[in-house]
Amino acid sequence: MSKIMHAGRSLLELLLIMAIGLVPVVSGLLVMVFQLEKKLEENAQISVQEAVFTIDKVLERMHSTALLAQPLAGKACADVISTLQDQVARDPLLRSLTLTQDQQAYCSTHTESLEHLSAFAQSGQGVELAIDSPVLPTTLVTHFQVPGQNPSVIVTGNASELRNELRAFQDGLTLLLEFGDQYIWSHGDSRDPNRPSQSEYTVRAVSAKYGYAVTGGYAQGYSAQEIRQSMLQILPSLVLVGIVTGSIIYWGLFRARGNRRGTAAEKP
Repeated sequence: MSKIMHAGRSLLELLLIMAIGLVPVVSGLLVMVFQLEKKLEENAQISVQEAVFTIDKVLERMHSTALLAQPLAGKACADVISTLQDQVARDPLLRSLTLTQDQQAYCSTHTESLEHLSAFAQSGQGVELAIDSPVLPTTLVTHFQVPGQNPSVIVTGNASELRNELRAFQDGLTLLLEFGDQYIWSHGDSRDPNRPSQSEYTVRAVSAKYGYAVTGGYAQGYSAQEIRQSMLQILPSLVLVGIVTGSIIYWGLFRARGNRRGTAAEKP
């Protein structure tokens, strides 16, 4: 009977040591997961706000260009076309400058049809993400105008500038820049068959100046992948702490057992 009781006590002590040794491992993993999720959430919020600030700066340059060319609007195309061309040549962001009168494009440094530019002028929008030309639908561009002006100026810039700004955020977060139904991101745009995955920690912000939206989020499974990688890095250290903790508990139980035996031997 005493052997059974001794074996049972030893088993309980072993289970106790294992349980206590697992406490720092489990608690460490829980803290790691919490901190990682908090980091991803905060990074999404901060990155989206920074993206809005950055894109605003790009559009402010286009706004300044429109104001600079505004005195030429309404004048004969032959009289101002060379000035417009010089202005485009000086700014690598620009693709073309177009003058409008009564919401009709009549003079442009671009050689394609003016119909799609007239449609933009009539839309009343300030910014538009669009195909460069219905005739050659290969290049994505950004159209900008100051709404309500007549005559007016349409500034057309390469949308690759916006894509480059989004690519600067190299932290695993997918940023989507939306102008109405059209969008662009670091590896594609609205011509793609599917939108990129942004299902985790999704954040959306709208520019107060220009009305576009930036949506940020991580792809499905990204957080699980990050947790696995972090776990592989931290788990050896946590296991070592657990082993040390278990060893201390075992040593304490061993000494307590020795003290009990010594006390029992001293009794008459």
